[in-house]
Amino acid sequence: MTGFLDRLLTDDVLEALIGTDASVTAMLSVELALAKAVSACGLIGEDAAGAIATAGHGFKPDIAKLNEATLKDGVVVPELVRQLKAHVGAPHDASVHFGATSQDIVDTALAVNLSAVFELFDARLKALLTALDQLTATFGDNPLMGRTRMQAAIPIRVSDRLAVWRGMIERAHATLGEVRSHNLMLSLAGPVGTSEKFGDRIGDLRHAMAALLHLSVPDYVPHAARDRIAALGNWLSQVTGALGKIGQDIALMAQNEIAEIELSGTGGSSAMAHKQNPVRAEVLVTLARYNAVQVSGLHQALVHEQERSGSAWTLEWMILPGMLNTTGTALVHAEALLASVERIGSKPAA
Repeated sequence: MTGFLDRLLTDDVLEALIGTDASVTAMLSVELALAKAVSACGLIGEDAAGAIATAGHGFKPDIAKLNEATLKDGVVVPELVRQLKAHVGAPHDASVHFGATSQDIVDTALAVNLSAVFELFDARLKALLTALDQLTATFGDNPLMGRTRMQAAIPIRVSDRLAVWRGMIERAHATLGEVRSHNLMLSLAGPVGTSEKFGDRIGDLRHAMAALLHLSVPDYVPHAARDRIAALGNWLSQVTGALGKIGQDIALMAQNEIAEIELSGTGGSSAMAHKQNPVRAEVLVTLARYNAVQVSGLHQALVHEQERSGSAWTLEWMILPGMLNTTGTALVHAEALLASVERIGSKPAA
């Protein structure tokens, strides 16, 4: 059954930004930036950095071997480095991955990919705010029954309910900048976070490498401090929760006996031809609940033992991509759902 749900529950645009190809490309860009920055700081020769850059830009790793090695190593970077070193060749292969550890590469590559993801989310959130403004301009003065605890309360206007929807989206959008700044950062601290191979050049090196990748330099070692990832998960759930609230309201408004909204493109039933199911609204509720559940997993991954965890880090890899995809998918459905609205407000008397 799950295969049939792919188009309903997957954001292909988002997947292209965080999938296998994007991850490999980002990790290679981190390795090349590392070589260039290390050379600029005088820790390897310019000839070595040039050889790595030349070889790296035309390098296509063997994905099957990466997958097989990850089964043994638990992380893709060791095999990626082995292949890149073989591609660079002697004598400059020794300068590949200088002073770095796998987590430096994976975490920094994630930041590189998240930059494009945040741009996508920013554009989609702005589009939703515009759509809500248009609905308010068109239907805002229409009467609507206000409801508390799912029971009729007192009359309100459509604009009153839309203002609640918009406020939740607007607040999520307003905090995106903080989430972006905390996650678009370089990780470079070596095997146990002490940067021992870089010595007193580590500060210059971090800033040089971060500039090449358009990232910031953190004021702490992020290897085992994963609060930024937990906070990212919180934000993703905040976004899908806001969209789920919209979906839940629309699903209730679309009930036949209430009929406070009309939608185009609703779904049908195999047994009841008269039904018009608000599928996108329902899916927004589903996606909100999925992300809410996953937040607890990212908080479990805060328990990152000692200087690096294998289990907690792997848990992040399992959860975060799904939450990103869920958020992207929810934003797509929300925009389409709002565009399908043909009427909001109490149905005029016959």
